[in-house]
Amino acid sequence: MLTLAVTFMIKTTAYSAASLIPLAGVDATRWNKAPTEIEITSTAKALGDRGIKVVRVDEGSRALKALREIIPMGATVMNGSSTTLVEIGYDDLMRDGQHGWVDLHKAILAENDAQKRADLRRQSLFADYFISGCNAISQSGEIVACDATGSRVGAWHFSSKKLILVSGVNKIVPNLEAALSRVRDFVFPLENQRVGKVSGNRSHMNKWVILAGEPVAGRTTLILIDKILGY
Repeated sequence: MLTLAVTFMIKTTAYSAASLIPLAGVDATRWNKAPTEIEITSTAKALGDRGIKVVRVDEGSRALKALREIIPMGATVMNGSSTTLVEIGYDDLMRDGQHGWVDLHKAILAENDAQKRADLRRQSLFADYFISGCNAISQSGEIVACDATGSRVGAWHFSSKKLILVSGVNKIVPNLEAALSRVRDFVFPLENQRVGKVSGNRSHMNKWVILAGEPVAGRTTLILIDKILGY
């Protein structure tokens, strides 16, 4: 487990948790708090025991640095939609193009034909590296996420060669049952507010994934940030 340090300013937006919590009426004191050091280290050990490598950093910019150290030049990269990634500056990095990777998400956005864009999105799940946030991490070592369409979690199981998850420590909860409750009682109401702001529609808890272990050595890495980030 690696610990790094650097000064960092969180990039908050209208879709950050702080902006959505007042609208959603959720219990942030229960579901969006910083765990103790003992809880963080025990969670990291449980994840490692399940085959998930943990890179622990104390700031978002160090998370970006870790990504750049992990992903080699020329690799194909795709990311799932993630408030955490936005807040650490990942979107800015990809927009600037100063990363040396093949950005599959950029290619999807550049395609105007809806059917071709959908096909590219499916093909992107086979990226060399798929980067995503997550919704909850149990102290017993399970990582949980939920998505309306599945595009954000479709590569978790198998399709991408490497999976990199990025999360603040506020996602840590005592057990799997609490992780599922965090999604239902906290994450979904906030996501529903975000989707309403973006499109005027509602979100849905259609596609769930529980990453309970990684049998392929070195495939899955969790970059765990010592900050309250995302939701």
